[in-house]
Amino acid sequence: MQSELGKRVNALIVIRVVVVTILLDSFYIFRIGYDRISRTGELPYFIAALYFLTVIYALALRRIKTDHQFALFAYVQIVGDTVAEAVLIYLTGGIESMFSLMFPLSILSAGIILNRRACYIVATVSSALYGLLINFQYHGIVDIKTALSHTDRDFLYTIFAHITAFYLVAFLSGYLSEKLHRATQSLEERDTVLSDLKAFSRYIIESMPSGIFTTDLNKRIISFNTAARDITQLSHADVAGKTPEEIFPFLGTARGTAERVEGEFLQGGKICTIGMRLSKLKDSSGKPIGMIGVFQDLTELKAMEAEVKRKEKWAFIGELSASIAHELRNPLASLKGSVEMLRERRVSEEHAEQLMSIALSEMDRLNGIITDFLLYAKPQELSREPFDLNQSLKDVIMLLERSESKGEHVRIATHLEGSFMMTGDSRKIQQVFWNLGVNALDAVSAGGVIDVVTRKGGGTAEVIFRDNGRGIDPADIDKVFYPFFTTRERGTGLGLSIAQKIIEDHGGKIVVESGGPGTGAAFRVFLPARGGQDGMLGEKQE
Repeated sequence: MQSELGKRVNALIVIRVVVVTILLDSFYIFRIGYDRISRTGELPYFIAALYFLTVIYALALRRIKTDHQFALFAYVQIVGDTVAEAVLIYLTGGIESMFSLMFPLSILSAGIILNRRACYIVATVSSALYGLLINFQYHGIVDIKTALSHTDRDFLYTIFAHITAFYLVAFLSGYLSEKLHRATQSLEERDTVLSDLKAFSRYIIESMPSGIFTTDLNKRIISFNTAARDITQLSHADVAGKTPEEIFPFLGTARGTAERVEGEFLQGGKICTIGMRLSKLKDSSGKPIGMIGVFQDLTELKAMEAEVKRKEKWAFIGELSASIAHELRNPLASLKGSVEMLRERRVSEEHAEQLMSIALSEMDRLNGIITDFLLYAKPQELSREPFDLNQSLKDVIMLLERSESKGEHVRIATHLEGSFMMTGDSRKIQQVFWNLGVNALDAVSAGGVIDVVTRKGGGTAEVIFRDNGRGIDPADIDKVFYPFFTTRERGTGLGLSIAQKIIEDHGGKIVVESGGPGTGAAFRVFLPARGGQDGMLGEKQE
């Protein structure tokens, strides 16, 4: 493959043919100023010699391989052209020749094809040849007839003007040539870097395990990487020019770009699950030029998730069953012992009354466990009625103040901010507050303080139950909402689980905070601007 310098040398040969054909042939054919030439018979031979020399150059060009040879060959041609220009001036009138402008063309050629140094070399050769020719004409060494009479000054000034013009053209063309060569080199380097970056980017995209496709502004697919072809079992020819919706029908439900969608795709006769994210494809200036889609085959992952969920479900059922059995075994044991002693009738009447009370108490305990469990496990319809959240909280606090769970010298401090009107199930929300309050009362000892705080902000209500009691062990803090988990001697361990479920049914969340044993604990309840599906939370309007 020919180098850049070789291409320029080749262009020089072509340009020479064009110049000879346009200038000299037209001059010879149309005979413009032809009557002033004394050697008209020699001009056709000169033109033929130039054509012949060009053929020789073209044949020699095929044997040249290296840039050094091309440069040397370019010097030979340009210097040869300079000599031919001097001969042409000699044939066409010397000082009166209109073809002295051909010398600057050779100087420009040297700058374009070679470098600045070549410009000055060709300018020097041109100056020497032109100066000698005009001097020879002035002293009569060569026989050149002129139509006009010229003084000594005419000859001297003509030589000076042409030499000055030659070097000026050499300076300008050399300067521009240097700039051009540097710019060309810089562009070539940048083009190389850009090509490497493009190749590197292509290698990265082709090596990625995720399927990737890009589209143009008309949403027509223009690229489809290897992973995409492997996942879909479609070739680039199968998808090129089509829209993503034609290849992935589930994209018809996507609302726009930058959205992750999942859908089913028919892959080689079987249905697989595809997860995809779409985003805008932009150029370096940030202008959208299309769309890019990145997708993966989630079939195996979905199967694994389903298997994990199935195992988690059975594990949870096993743990729940064991917890229920444990919670029921203790009251049943007490109940059985009491009934057996009553059946033997070997106890006094007073002792029998005691056993009967124990039996009834354990029955109530069993009923409470079953009731709480059904409340937790069985979905219940929420009523949707407007109520004042703070008023419900005040009612619960009043009951807590009078409850037997509240020990001596335990103080409940309230900091309720304004009024909150909410649409939801006020009875179940009160049950949440009751469970949190009882839990806090059980955690504090004599002299303890329970702070109940409500705050509002951004359309969200926050209710806080904070105590300075025994706190929660860090190992247990992630288990407090598990069914049947409790650190109390008497308790089902379902109170906080039920509270969490009720709050989640209202579209909120409940979190627990504790620094460890002895630092107290805080339960935070967040109720969003929408309670459940259609409940609204807001400040009460007076």
